[in-house]
Amino acid sequence: MKKIILSIAFLLLIKSQSLGHVAHYASYNYLEYELFRNNSSIGYHKYDFVRDGDNLSIISEVSFKITKLGVDLYKYFAKSEENYQNGFFKSYSSKTKQNKKDRYVNIDLDENNDHLIIDGSSYKGKANKEFIVGTWWNHEIIQAKAQISGISGRIIDQTVTFIGKENIKIGEKTYKTLRFNFKSSDESLPDSKKLNTDIWYEEGTYLWVKAAFEKTGYWEYRIKKVN
Repeated sequence: MKKIILSIAFLLLIKSQSLGHVAHYASYNYLEYELFRNNSSIGYHKYDFVRDGDNLSIISEVSFKITKLGVDLYKYFAKSEENYQNGFFKSYSSKTKQNKKDRYVNIDLDENNDHLIIDGSSYKGKANKEFIVGTWWNHEIIQAKAQISGISGRIIDQTVTFIGKENIKIGEKTYKTLRFNFKSSDESLPDSKKLNTDIWYEEGTYLWVKAAFEKTGYWEYRIKKVN
């Protein structure tokens, strides 16, 4: 019960302080994260923030591989572009290579601004425009009833719980953070499709600092560089 009350309080606080969909990130030009599996570095996730007047594009690149005895067991590479106008979402597109499997998604706001149109390798159709693409950098994902897979377009109904405040040390810097857990609302989903991820945002700035989840090993994203 205490966690539920805290979750509601923090959701209301962040919502009341919001200056627009991406206004909290106006000072950022570049974010880079190091990706770990079982505490071994395996790759990176980079975000470039490109501005042109009222338009903002976030260009993302993810690359990692899992090796054993010098043999590549799994390789992953993805590029995406997320577009905003006057602080509001307009479109998203991505292409992903998972070993030899290709996946994609294109998301657009319809011309009447009523809903999202998704064309993805896992889902094609309409979606509530309040749903948010699960790219994690934008803290407003904690307010959404569902997130959209940035890989395939699959809609994931989610339950978000505020865990508490934590000090997180990465490298030589200690961050004062707010920790949230994101979990699939649909318990009937197979384990391979269930969402269960912890995300840490810096208190005050809402900078995404860290992510962690279990999936054939323990995975972490850790902030590496901010410009």
